[in-house]
Amino acid sequence: MQPITTSFLGLDLPSPLVLASGIWGTTVSLLARAGALGCGAVTAKSCGPGPRAGHVNPTCLDWGHGLINAIGLANPGVDAEVELLDMARVRLEPLGVALFASIFAGPPEEFGAVAARVATARPHAIEVNISCPNVHSEFGDPYASDAAAAAEVTSHVVRAVERAGIPVIVKLAPNVPNVVRIARAVVDAGASALCAINTMPGMIIDAESGQPVLANRSGGISGPALKPVALKIVYDLARGCPGVPIIGTGGVTTGLDAVEMLMAGATTVGVGSAVYYRGAEAIAQIHGELRTWLDDHGTTVDEIRGLAHREPTYATVPTGAPVPLAH
Repeated sequence: MQPITTSFLGLDLPSPLVLASGIWGTTVSLLARAGALGCGAVTAKSCGPGPRAGHVNPTCLDWGHGLINAIGLANPGVDAEVELLDMARVRLEPLGVALFASIFAGPPEEFGAVAARVATARPHAIEVNISCPNVHSEFGDPYASDAAAAAEVTSHVVRAVERAGIPVIVKLAPNVPNVVRIARAVVDAGASALCAINTMPGMIIDAESGQPVLANRSGGISGPALKPVALKIVYDLARGCPGVPIIGTGGVTTGLDAVEMLMAGATTVGVGSAVYYRGAEAIAQIHGELRTWLDDHGTTVDEIRGLAHREPTYATVPTGAPVPLAH
């Protein structure tokens, strides 16, 4: 597989594709498989201060236009996670694939404690999950909903890992009034990159029973339905936070989806629910489709990144409808 080399946080990745957190947990063999299939980096499942069972079934549903899930941050706890991250890093290093850890916690200072422990596994970056939409009843409003709160969490994490030299990625929520304001706050607090976006809160109701389908009642929407939302937020972030690396995530299931995400301004492209729709080979398929599109158009990832930010040129046709001219 011909690499599509991409620079991210000072790393030379063999591909702009990044396995999204939670897709294959922190199962070492699966993370290594994602790297072999065409991911330039893989993100482990979010871990917290202690073991967590998550929500009871049903926790995930294909509702026809996407997925909705309420897994509930199930994880073995940070101590067990560190051992898994150590093993995953060893498997990924020969492939040149980066390992990103992901963390969550309760109080802001607890984020720092979890980050410090995860840093001992020497991941290439730590993603801070401040935006999970389906644990509101336990943790309250997500930190991602408020700029000051998001910045406070970020500063705790940054201080906890600065001696280890590990960059911090903050994962943002889509359902906020001004995502750019929150992004600027976490960048000012020391975040090195952004991940946009987490899932969108939603609900599916079974008409026969009159009850929500998920045991948690509500959950996070992912898959194709989320892509337009993700593209708009990545576009806004690229414009509002120039120079800040972005992992564009949400609804990417084809190579063409990845092209659109890069054109919106993403530095790298997160792949998640595509694995449900296209199977384990989805990563290789998306990589191949992206490679083919670039070759067919005689261009590169760097050349198409941010193209959507150009001012279009329009011509007037007899109907009066504006038509963009080719560039």
